[in-house]
Amino acid sequence: MGSRDEVVEIDSLEKGLLSDNGIEREDDDDVLYTASFQEKEDNFVQYQTAQWVLYSLLLILAWGIGLFMVLYLPVRRYILRKDIRSRKLFLTPNAIVYKVTRPVPFPCFGVLKKEKHVLLPSVQDIVIEQGYLQSLFGVYSLRIESVGVRRPPSDDVQIQGVASPSDFRKAVLTRLSNMRNEVFSREASAIEDVQNPKRSLSSITSMSPSKPSRHDLSHSGDQVVLQKLEEVGSSVKRVQALIEEQCGQTSDSLVEFITASWTLP
Repeated sequence: MGSRDEVVEIDSLEKGLLSDNGIEREDDDDVLYTASFQEKEDNFVQYQTAQWVLYSLLLILAWGIGLFMVLYLPVRRYILRKDIRSRKLFLTPNAIVYKVTRPVPFPCFGVLKKEKHVLLPSVQDIVIEQGYLQSLFGVYSLRIESVGVRRPPSDDVQIQGVASPSDFRKAVLTRLSNMRNEVFSREASAIEDVQNPKRSLSSITSMSPSKPSRHDLSHSGDQVVLQKLEEVGSSVKRVQALIEEQCGQTSDSLVEFITASWTLP
């Protein structure tokens, strides 16, 4: 009974110390999905505590160093709660973003901030893992596998304590599928444009303003030439009429002169 009451007091003390330092939620319009850690906070702390106690017991039997680990346990639990409350895991249209702010082993010396961005084109799969000890406390681990050179699992990004890992995995895979469909549709449209150049040219010409054809141009040119010829013919006729009038007037004047000369005595 005494040990259980002490654990309850330690938990209440830790929550009281952390209540004034809440983590602000990420306010970003580009966030597609946000994972939660609050539901698994107690499970995560209990799992890490059990793991720490097992390691300390083994080290007590081996070298006696585990005794200091047992004494350090309250500080360890405080750091764990601070760690999981500061974790942020969300999905954006182009990347998976993971942020965490954890105290150093001695919290009086400050905190460590970590921010990891994993581009979605480099993501191969989201692996959900759960070991034997994790299954006892209901804790899951997320591992982000990257595309490219095969690497050991320890080099991948691993995150523990996610409340609904399957939902996060589904959101990531859905986004990856949408991105690949967009890329495939763009490539298909590009290939179709290359294979059908006449169709693209006809579409361009249909979109451009209409231009007169060669036949229309030749027909209009013939009309202009005929009009010019008619004008030239009418002007020639006018010149001929003027010349005939001049000739008539000169002939009449000559006849009158001759008749006048014959009538003189």
